[in-house]
Amino acid sequence: MIQAMAFGQAAGPPATHKQVDELLDLLMEAGFESFKEARYPMEFTQRQAGGKFTRDEADEFIAKLHERSEIEADSLAPVIAIPKSKKPSPASQALSKYPAGELAAELQRRGWIVAEP
Repeated sequence: MIQAMAFGQAAGPPATHKQVDELLDLLMEAGFESFKEARYPMEFTQRQAGGKFTRDEADEFIAKLHERSEIEADSLAPVIAIPKSKKPSPASQALSKYPAGELAAELQRRGWIVAEP
């Protein structure tokens, strides 16, 4: 007989505090500030983004993050933090409509010194 389970409930015992703390520490080392920030890059469900994991889920994500850190350590590559997606400011949006040469010319006209990056 199949047992009914309420919507959004985890299938299994909840993760221990130690597992959740270790997972959060590993996420912070990878450049995330919270479970919610790591939701889409780590493919967390909404429940997991709230910090609720089963023991098996927590073990799986911990192993995944350890594996990533070992690969990065082996290749001597720095940990790449996924940047926060910020909406550009209205001024930035307005300036993006103009070619860089025109913006540089206007700054020079106003007395600024302009150099290419």
